[in-house]
Amino acid sequence: MADTLDPTTLGDLLRVASAPDFDRWQDQIRKTGGCAQPIHLTGWSLTRDRTTGQVLHTYSTADEPGGRLRIACGNRRASRCPSCAYLYAGDAYRLVRAGLAGDTAMNIPTAVRERPRVFTTLTAPSFGPVHNRPDTGRCRCGTRHREDDPALGTPLDMTTYDYMGAVLFNNHAGELWHRFINRLRRELAASAGLTQKAFKETARLSFNKVAEFQKRGAIHFHAVIRIDGPDGPDTLPPRWASTELLTHCIEAAATHPYVTTTVPAAEDQPERTLRWGKKLDVRPITAFDSDDITEQKVAAYVAKYATKAAETTGTLDRRIGELAELDQQRVPDHAQRLIRACWDLALLYPERRLWAWAHMLGFRGHFLTKSRRYSSTFTERRQIRADYRATEQRQTLGLPEPDTTLVLADWRYAGHGHTPGESALAASIAEDIRINRETAREAMQDQRALEGAAT
Repeated sequence: MADTLDPTTLGDLLRVASAPDFDRWQDQIRKTGGCAQPIHLTGWSLTRDRTTGQVLHTYSTADEPGGRLRIACGNRRASRCPSCAYLYAGDAYRLVRAGLAGDTAMNIPTAVRERPRVFTTLTAPSFGPVHNRPDTGRCRCGTRHREDDPALGTPLDMTTYDYMGAVLFNNHAGELWHRFINRLRRELAASAGLTQKAFKETARLSFNKVAEFQKRGAIHFHAVIRIDGPDGPDTLPPRWASTELLTHCIEAAATHPYVTTTVPAAEDQPERTLRWGKKLDVRPITAFDSDDITEQKVAAYVAKYATKAAETTGTLDRRIGELAELDQQRVPDHAQRLIRACWDLALLYPERRLWAWAHMLGFRGHFLTKSRRYSSTFTERRQIRADYRATEQRQTLGLPEPDTTLVLADWRYAGHGHTPGESALAASIAEDIRINRETAREAMQDQRALEGAAT
């Protein structure tokens, strides 16, 4: 590692590694999972016995390296913090998988496997021809592009590509999804011969969706859609509910005139009616391994895109202060044009906050969302980890149960991130954790394979 570092970073690394409190700093970073942008806190905590008032334990950051406690940033973006993004992806996988296969720890019954459920992809319309890799292998430009060709997704003619329409679609994609789900409920009710009120008393539509940026910079959604009973996964769906009916209603809802939104004309911009693209993919989800879409494949697919955003197209992974940053950061020409379109349209549609979301090419929604009763929540997953760590620490310190103690604390934000040398060391720690994790996973897979061969 030292051979690849610049002198400044190397000097700082040696300073950190030779410090008397290096072991404690290293322990802090390992507990964050090798976080690339840890949050720094200063403060103290004191644990008393509720009955006697006896002080059972005290802690202060005054004794920590630099007088600070470092905790994980929790950023979901892999481009900002791979370690925290890995944890987020793991939570996303568990949440999606729980809604497909059930999870006793989350109180989701395994009976959800028997529900009508599909994996749906809603795409963006065309804003102009782009370089691609069609089934024929040859792009419209006559070239057979490599998978890593930077030209993929860029327009054949940038002067005629509808950049304004592209960012307006991204900006309104959340509203289009909301309209689609509402229309889908109506389609299901109509197909069953029910009113909207009767449908709510009979069935519930549950979903989990993730947003993905295509290489051309347009957003599209992948969604798990499931029909439950009226109270969610704990209740059986009505007899009329089937995968075939759900598929038919999704196709009808996606193309219905209601599932559009209109952007009013403004100065040189015409009135636009935004809708989903013509390409719609609806596939049933199977429970076990096959050539079809399985529970594990769907959960892994959603988790993969939950940690990515528009930076996959070459744009920045943070808000942009001014246009000059685009050249300084060497943002590709196509992404620059999309961002400049956000700048121009922000003046015409100020209520859409296009410039504030220019780094997301206009998209302003959440990347991973779900209906209330699809499965568990990220908050519950984080609380499970927090409770586990609190129990582990209490046992290590020999403290009694929390209902018999009172904790007083005062915490303050004191910054974030690493110095150059700390960053290099933290990256090394994160890599060690990743290798150990993969080794453990491979060992577990080998053990399962041996057990399967034995049976």
